[in-house]
Amino acid sequence: MLPVLPISKCVIACLCCDHRKLHPNIFIIHFHPPLTPCFLFLPFLARQSDYAPYFYDNGPSSKHGNMALRSISEDTPVGTQIYILNGTDPEGDPVRYGLTFEMGSKEYFRVDSKSGNVTLIQELDREKLDEISMLVSITDGRNKVVEKVRVFVTDANDEPPEFQNLPFIIDIPEDTAPGSSIFRVQAADRDMGSGGSVSYYLQTSPFAKFTIDGNSGILRVKPGETLDYETTPTHFVTVVAKDGGGKYKGRQQVLTSTATMTINVLDAQDMPPSFIGTPYFGYVYEVSVPGSEIFTVYAKDGDQGKPNTIQYSIMNGSDGVFDMNSTSGCITLSIYPTLLRNELYEIIVKASEVGTKDQQLDYDVTTVTVRVVDLNNHPPTFYGQNGPQSNFEVTMYEHPPSGEILRGFKITVNDSDQGANAKFKLRLVGPSRVLRVVPQTVLNEAQVTIIVEDSSGIDYEKGTTLSFKLLAVEIDTPERFSATADIVINLLDTNDNIPKFTAEYYIARVPENSIGGSSVVSVTANDPDSGPWGEVKYTIYGSGSDLFAIDPSSGLISTQPWTSLDAEVRSKYNFYVKAEDSEGKDSLSEVFVTVLDMNDHSPAFDEKLLEKTMIIGIPVRVEAVDEDAESPNNVIEYSIMTADPDNAFDINADTGEINLKPYITSMEIVQNITKQKDCKWSLVVQARDRGSPSFSTTAVVNIDITEAQTSLKGPMADFLLKSRDNPMKALGMVTIVISLLVGVTALISAGMYMRNLKSNRIMPTRRIIKRRPRDQQPWIFNMPVVQFSNPADKFLFVNQERSPRPKPPPPSAPPPPCITRPYERPRAVPTISGVLASKGSKKAKSNRRKEGNISSALVAELKKKLEQKMIESNQSYY
Repeated sequence: MLPVLPISKCVIACLCCDHRKLHPNIFIIHFHPPLTPCFLFLPFLARQSDYAPYFYDNGPSSKHGNMALRSISEDTPVGTQIYILNGTDPEGDPVRYGLTFEMGSKEYFRVDSKSGNVTLIQELDREKLDEISMLVSITDGRNKVVEKVRVFVTDANDEPPEFQNLPFIIDIPEDTAPGSSIFRVQAADRDMGSGGSVSYYLQTSPFAKFTIDGNSGILRVKPGETLDYETTPTHFVTVVAKDGGGKYKGRQQVLTSTATMTINVLDAQDMPPSFIGTPYFGYVYEVSVPGSEIFTVYAKDGDQGKPNTIQYSIMNGSDGVFDMNSTSGCITLSIYPTLLRNELYEIIVKASEVGTKDQQLDYDVTTVTVRVVDLNNHPPTFYGQNGPQSNFEVTMYEHPPSGEILRGFKITVNDSDQGANAKFKLRLVGPSRVLRVVPQTVLNEAQVTIIVEDSSGIDYEKGTTLSFKLLAVEIDTPERFSATADIVINLLDTNDNIPKFTAEYYIARVPENSIGGSSVVSVTANDPDSGPWGEVKYTIYGSGSDLFAIDPSSGLISTQPWTSLDAEVRSKYNFYVKAEDSEGKDSLSEVFVTVLDMNDHSPAFDEKLLEKTMIIGIPVRVEAVDEDAESPNNVIEYSIMTADPDNAFDINADTGEINLKPYITSMEIVQNITKQKDCKWSLVVQARDRGSPSFSTTAVVNIDITEAQTSLKGPMADFLLKSRDNPMKALGMVTIVISLLVGVTALISAGMYMRNLKSNRIMPTRRIIKRRPRDQQPWIFNMPVVQFSNPADKFLFVNQERSPRPKPPPPSAPPPPCITRPYERPRAVPTISGVLASKGSKKAKSNRRKEGNISSALVAELKKKLEQKMIESNQSYY
């Protein structure tokens, strides 16, 4: 049964009176007059009238709402507020917000439950996660609404291109045509948009033989360029992949990656074979038999990468008396020597390349000269360009490359015998494995070729001349004839060495105050090269090197002529020395210079006559300063030379504190010692340093002996006792007190002024002006002034009177009652000063006196302004 309420108790419209319903669970029944009044039927269930809160749905482009479909850039910094959850409750109750993630997933955001501010707490990476799902909630404490929303992570250009299928190793034939495509480079960029597009280019080189298409990454042989295995068998090309650029953290950036491609050129069959060791000479001896070896030729394929097999054959000139092994190239005799018709045969020999299918390809032709001999009656003989020669000499540069032929030698070796009598071996005798001779076995005659085997052995610095013995010794003959030739190689130097210092660093110690131009240290660097290359020039540079000079030839380092090193100014120097040859090859070493402190300063007191005041039981101190840089030259010992009276004082040798003897404990004892009331004693104090030789100085110290007074007690007495040797400290304290009083007065005056200004503005007709009686004295503020007169009355409080200022013109109101303190009689404060106040020079003391005068003037000026402020405040108050 629904409750029925009078319509007058509710504010709800009537359905039949052309009104609208305000709530889905509320309706009314209305009877028009003169019938009964309208009644309202209202479901009275609390649970049905409590509505859940809800989020505002402002769309993905808004920064307020339920965060659905919101987009966030991946380069957003951690800690950035990215969104505000916003919703409401129909009943107007306060709402709280929440944000949760699925279990096991990373939490990227955090929300403030009251304000709804959402903050990024983890770095975003679109390439790893481009969409984040989470649950946002809103609650009014009773009802909670949870919505699942998605947040999209947008791209930023933070990923460089990445090459695919690394490493890049490419094999191409050397006969590849110019402009041919040989490889395709592929790189991927995980970014989107322009940041994900990739273009390519090659790092430029003056000898580049390749080009790349910027869009497709296709690598080609550059038009007009050819490859040559014999010249460059391998090419290294650096390719750069560049993205299209994009924004990252508010700035435009372009990212690149590089990779090195190894391009191996495969040898192609484009070079014919060639005979080695030509010209060829062979001999037939009278003792030879059919099948005897006459000569063996040797040819090799010009394509060294993948050489073909060589096949040998005789083309012409053998007249049917010589045969040739097609594989080894060995020429043999096919008949007995007695059947030979000629003494000299010119045999045309062919060396052909054989392909994989046994087809003959390129070939080379040479001539083998065969002579017919009979007796072994001639030893081997070496020939030069002008005939027989036993000494051969050549001049060359050091360190030729290994495998190089020494073309300066024109040596031919010949044995005029025939057949086996003319067969001999060649070998070099000298430094092992430096050179080798080709051929090693000769039949009758051969051109001698000397080849470099070990380049390091041909070193000018090890020797300017290399000597070898070239031996030709017959083999297979009873006589064993031989020949010897001297091989001399004169070496020319090259600049293959750099200057080297004899030490990694040099340490020098120099006494201070050495005259300018004094030697410091000598450095040495050696360059084994000869001539200008071996001449070393020295220079120095670095911090502190401007105070030193170096002889460019000898390496002697000395101080500049105008330099005087002072350990008190700087005691350590270090700089670099460079040794350089004529072509700029150099090396470095470091020099450390220590300036040795000399005892060249005497201790010094501020003044020769020191005035001190000593309170019995409290020491006074004297101090001297030694300007030497190091201990013990600047360590000072104090002693008393003489004293009047004698045996009355002790002095601390380390600190300079002067004390009375322990038995002197009162002024009566002091007066008994001096037999007079004058208690001013003198002593001569010596300050001596501990250097060698030791220096000393003396000062006369006049000490006024007094006894501590008890008339002044409390914190002020303690302060004055501590400030007895520093009157400026007391003056500074008084200045601070006066400044505080001026500030307080200014604040009071400002407050009174503001109050009067407010009163005048609100009630101008009720302002009461009181006139000040003419006989009223102005308010004068007296401040205690610290005076410093003599050591006996160093601290004396005096109330200074100031003449009254003129009375302000009427109308004026009488000032408030002011209690002026009666002038007090000055009280003398016991003198307690006796410490030497400063270690500085006379100039410093003069500066302190100037500062004291300035401070006194400042105090007077502040007092004057304070009194003026008080008068002005009185006038404004009334």
